[in-house]
Amino acid sequence: MDDLMDELINELTTDGYLKTERIIEAFRKIKREDFLPKENKAEASVNHPLTIGYNQTNSQPLTVAFMLELLQPKPGENIFDIGSGSGWQTALLAEIVGDEGKVIAIERIPDLKRMGDKNIAKYKFKNVKTLLGDGTRGYKKMAPYDKIIVAAAAEIGIPDILLQQLKVGGRLVIPVGKYEQDMVVMNRVAKNDYKEERYPGFQFVPLVPNEWGKDSD
Repeated sequence: MDDLMDELINELTTDGYLKTERIIEAFRKIKREDFLPKENKAEASVNHPLTIGYNQTNSQPLTVAFMLELLQPKPGENIFDIGSGSGWQTALLAEIVGDEGKVIAIERIPDLKRMGDKNIAKYKFKNVKTLLGDGTRGYKKMAPYDKIIVAAAAEIGIPDILLQQLKVGGRLVIPVGKYEQDMVVMNRVAKNDYKEERYPGFQFVPLVPNEWGKDSD
């Protein structure tokens, strides 16, 4: 399995999806198979999304690599991970930000949150806080964030609260659109000024809010 995953990581690197050494190192250390249900572990090295139950998926490695390269997480940063699912991306982020950083991960499905907690615990991180709740409301207690990443499609647009909870100089990466999404990067360049970049051609499960624009407790 490790050899096959190494082949995939080498392929993603050669093809230019993985570029940053600290992200590549995290992909090598944090094993995708540790975040998959038993019936899917043998497919961990396949470059496709894999089901984790509850109509949710463990994202395609290429997509995770692409999003993390856009996000550019760095050691010591405070990162909000929305739609943490089985925990793979959360663990990758925790490895990258290191002991001086913090990852706040939120998942709305109770059983998936429990699965993610169990999976993340395999790596004994002390820099991860997991929450059960609605990520579209943000999480004010740990804001502002250096970076925010969302692993589900914002069908009706980016929740304002997420933009508000970014630090000036911070960055949000989120898929936006109903049937096919653009990967949108929002850089907060000043208090009321954001710079946007878009990369088309993605498909994600929808980001399901309870209500737009309200903050989590």
